Amino acid sequence: MQEYKRIFITKDEVVPTAERMKAAGVMLAMIHAYLRKDGKGVVSYEYMVGTGIESYTVDGENVLPSIEPIYDLGAQWPEREIHELMDITFEGSDTSKRLFMPDTMIEGQGHILVTPMDELIKKAHGEE
Repeated sequence: MQEYKRIFITKDEVVPTAERMKAAGVMLAMIHAYLRKDGKGVVSYEYMVGTGIESYTVDGENVLPSIEPIYDLGAQWPEREIHELMDITFEGSDTSKRLFMPDTMIEGQGHILVTPMDELIKKAHGEE
């Protein structure tokens, strides 16, 4: 069974952690994110360490530094995808073009706003 270890870090530790991992030859597996109910981001940088995954998680930030200069396309695509889907920005990441959403689909921030299921049910039943 693969071991999974979660480590909470601050936004200031994102780049030094990525640099340390890259220098050690550790592969970036993925960057995952979601928005808490208060709209704050939770972003996890998942690295393949040995036979396990170490997840370095930043909680409560919507603006983070990009690690694209360190992990190239391995970071660029998930950072851009997260930015396109959520109100989370990676400073230094080029978001001038969308990955998969047409520019005309959403006005304003250009993000898909995820609505919790309980809110959708209330709206469907007129309980706003």
